[in-house]
Amino acid sequence: MPPPIRVELIPYTAAWPAMAAEFIGQLRALGGFVLEVHHIGSTSVPGLSAKPIIDLMPVVVRLSELDRRQQDVVALNFEWHGEFGMAGRRYCTLNDSDGRRIAQLHFFETGSMHVARHLAFRDYLRAHPETARAYEKEKRRARDLHPADSHAYTEAKDAWIRQIEAKALIWYRARNQSRGV
Repeated sequence: MPPPIRVELIPYTAAWPAMAAEFIGQLRALGGFVLEVHHIGSTSVPGLSAKPIIDLMPVVVRLSELDRRQQDVVALNFEWHGEFGMAGRRYCTLNDSDGRRIAQLHFFETGSMHVARHLAFRDYLRAHPETARAYEKEKRRARDLHPADSHAYTEAKDAWIRQIEAKALIWYRARNQSRGV
């Protein structure tokens, strides 16, 4: 289990999508069992302050195949943490040479409810700037409560996220149905 890290929120930077694209390019080396890789989390929402950590969600054919290829992920300098408290996920982190976390991977199997959940939340925030601003306020509240403990910070904002996530999933499904997706 990775230790908690200090919670630093910084203003959105246009460099984040490029950083995500670079990491996505590196993950393509894992081969065809990685079906797609999505940039998720606050760094994927233009204008939203965030911890300067790129969250990526690789979607794989089967987690069992990913488990067999764990060393391939480690060879890309990511640290493997397994499920890390979420059944059906494989969680990995990447630190820079100074030991600061710069990226996190949240692997899920295709068809996992978590894939839609993460994409719905991201897309909802992108489409609803007022909700993104409210989320930023909630993140600052959680950071002020737990500035030195990223795990407690995450827990402190969980109820708020779950509430918006429920709305986001309804919106996301309706939007995709209207598009024929």
